[in-house]
Amino acid sequence: MSKPSVVRGTRDFGPEKMVRRNYIFGTIKSVFEKFGFQPIETPAMENLSTLMGKYGEEGDQLLFKILNSGNFSEKIGQPDLDEGYKKLTTKISEKGLKYDLTVPFARYVVMNRNDLAMPFKRYQIQPVWRGDRPQKGRYREFYQCDADVVGTDSLICESEIVLMIHEVMQKLGINFMLKINNRKILTGLSEAIGAVGEEGTLAVAIDKLDKIGKEKVLEELAEKGFSADSLSKLDPIFEISGTNQEKFLKLEELFQNSEIGQKGIAELKQVWTYLSAFGVSENNIELDITLARGLSYYTGAIFEVKALDVQIGSITGGGRYDNLTGTFGVPGLSGVGISFGVDRIYDVMEELNLFPENQSVTTKLLFCHFGENELNYALPLLQKARLVGVNTEVYPDVSKIKKQLDYADKKKIQFVCIIGSDEMNTGILTLKNMISGEQEKLNFEDILSKLG
Repeated sequence: MSKPSVVRGTRDFGPEKMVRRNYIFGTIKSVFEKFGFQPIETPAMENLSTLMGKYGEEGDQLLFKILNSGNFSEKIGQPDLDEGYKKLTTKISEKGLKYDLTVPFARYVVMNRNDLAMPFKRYQIQPVWRGDRPQKGRYREFYQCDADVVGTDSLICESEIVLMIHEVMQKLGINFMLKINNRKILTGLSEAIGAVGEEGTLAVAIDKLDKIGKEKVLEELAEKGFSADSLSKLDPIFEISGTNQEKFLKLEELFQNSEIGQKGIAELKQVWTYLSAFGVSENNIELDITLARGLSYYTGAIFEVKALDVQIGSITGGGRYDNLTGTFGVPGLSGVGISFGVDRIYDVMEELNLFPENQSVTTKLLFCHFGENELNYALPLLQKARLVGVNTEVYPDVSKIKKQLDYADKKKIQFVCIIGSDEMNTGILTLKNMISGEQEKLNFEDILSKLG
């Protein structure tokens, strides 16, 4: 018999971890709802026609495809095999596990657009699946917590995303840095150095600046065909530093001849103006013109959050897109969204010991008893405690008191109510604090008052 195991890149979550994960989910959910976002869910499976071609060639390869039911190979012959895996995939698989929450959301909006109040603010908290190589902070199955606003171009939405990030991180106790850029600035940068149309290649390279350094970035761009003249014009970019306002001033000088670059700057400056009106401090916000993510779909603001004091990738990311639903036949529907990576947030909080104490405790009171009569005596008291909101259970078997107390210890239950014949006769019960060891005699109403 083979030894049981979990799929690499996936994990089991026991009660202690689930309580902590639910703490994160609950914190994020409360902030989403505070800002007017409504919940939706979409299926774990989507048609491959919905998913393919939305994440680039690499994303298509990382999609988990689901084989068709029955004899999926029945009509497959050698010519089909010779055509390669891409064409073969469509003949043996019609469905796949969702890669993210954004594309299913776009499909949902198109299918339900006549019933939705626009702008539509939605949040989703669901698992997604990717065929990545497992490593620290990267899993094949993980949860995303997304919030998006669609149907408006207003930059108020960008500023509120920043507010939500601040509130979530502060509630979780995570010291963070939020980096913001704008896709139009990346386009303007390519114009400024005479590499029009090459913003994607340029952005991917300079996004690695903090990892590989200036010289390696220039080498990579040279290998990609950028001229020496273009590369020399990048020098002012590498030298941009100072406060966010100082960076804006330097960018305005650099983009004097780039209309789209100027538009990107203007959009971000407006976001900063709104943030100032909200009273948000800039201590955790950095304008970073090397930030590049979602290049295949982001058209405006780009967000990325990293936790400080710990070595891990980004824990939150998002941005503005102008054509979320265009691939489904409804072009021009603008939106902006953010995604919290719960699994990485969990790892950060665990490493930095940020979870509140006693988060693993779900039961507050356990009834222990000396026999069948005492067990029956406890049942109406058990129900009464639950009705007033005290998480309570009773040890279900007739066992030695030590075994029952060991059970309470193992579950980290703080209080036990011990019932014997004296307690049944007098109505005065023994309440024991399992942490301090203190015992006291109380009637049940007083016990409920103490624990309520």
